[in-house]
Amino acid sequence: MAKLKRSLKPIPKFASEADERQFWETHDSAAYVDWSKATVVSLPNLKPSTETISLRLPAPLLSDLKALANKRDVPYQSLLKVFVADRVAAEWRSSKHQGALANKALQPTSRSGRKITVKRVARAARG
Repeated sequence: MAKLKRSLKPIPKFASEADERQFWETHDSAAYVDWSKATVVSLPNLKPSTETISLRLPAPLLSDLKALANKRDVPYQSLLKVFVADRVAAEWRSSKHQGALANKALQPTSRSGRKITVKRVARAARG
């Protein structure tokens, strides 16, 4: 039995990367791309963009992190990235944060569970 040839919809022109991202989040690519003709591509030198940050950790926590990294024979910064990535992924998967994270970062909370705001931190700093 011969396969029926279907016509593909033309991919629209996008004004920005954000517009394109929004489009592909809401449309099935199968209507626009013939995936049967796709080939595997290898990009061995492609590295994700990184941004340098400054992070202050309590000395005992940093010592524990370095000890764990040493046991695994990896740099402690790399292990920290893995730990942070795992936790962020878990937060995204949790039903409590599903959808709420789409437009804003996680809201940090205090030990009592109250949301930490810039005002509350400033008030606490003033005493």
